[in-house]
Amino acid sequence: MQENELKDNNLRGKLERGVSLARFTSWKVGGATEILFQPEDLADLQNYMKTLDTSVPVTWLGRGTNVLVRDGGVKGVVIVMKGCINNLEKIESNLISAELGVSCAKLARFSAENDLVGAEFLAGIPGTIGGALAMNSGAYGSETWNHVLEVETIDRNGELHIRSPSEFEIGYRSVKKPSEEWFIAATFKFASGDGQQARQKIRELLDQRNISQPVGNKSCGSVFRNPEIDFAARLIESCDLNGKTIGGAQISTKHANFILNLGDATAADIESLILNVRSTIESEHGVSLIPEVRIIGEAA
Repeated sequence: MQENELKDNNLRGKLERGVSLARFTSWKVGGATEILFQPEDLADLQNYMKTLDTSVPVTWLGRGTNVLVRDGGVKGVVIVMKGCINNLEKIESNLISAELGVSCAKLARFSAENDLVGAEFLAGIPGTIGGALAMNSGAYGSETWNHVLEVETIDRNGELHIRSPSEFEIGYRSVKKPSEEWFIAATFKFASGDGQQARQKIRELLDQRNISQPVGNKSCGSVFRNPEIDFAARLIESCDLNGKTIGGAQISTKHANFILNLGDATAADIESLILNVRSTIESEHGVSLIPEVRIIGEAA
């Protein structure tokens, strides 16, 4: 698709070619995408999906907090949702509708402001609702899909569908869905409660995160899922991997399940460190750590 087709297709969003994805990810690394599209709103997104050839690969990015884009970039189209399709509203006494571009932290605060409890854990998740739905994000013993009543998805033809949780295979940091459908919005159900106490809990969780995690550094959050009967960070620490570096990438000395970009890291540096951690833990403990972060794109 050529950029001048924007007007012909009545698209109102931003369509560009050869855009570096580094600025769209929290690690600040990665190559360019062939085509990048930032829709103006849901109708604009639907229109674009209807015009897009079904052979073109589609990749979605929210705030880019749980993704590693390889240095060779991404083929096809990357649809960036940051700053758009982010409506958030209370629709019944204990139901909230949130579109995929809403940040998890915003949903947590909005829930507390409306005297609903149970969403506090979302305050510590740096991504958006779209990403939280796609991977069943969780923290402090709670998970996203524990509170989902129904979701809305979009398919390759721009058509919208309403689906219930029973139509998905939902597990720990895992959601299996139709391959050619993507989350657009969700209706969440939370219990009525004391909003002031919920806000206090949010503050406490954020304080706990600031103490235990390298907040403010270039990272993707937790790199590995926790094994069933252990913690990824404990396993990594037990192998004295804290502070280990490859190129410009380093395992955090504050929280071993975080990998930092010290400033000049490449995606290859980070991926090499991920592979090194996995092989070391497998060798020393016989445990296969599963990455929580999505690794996409082509090697340089």
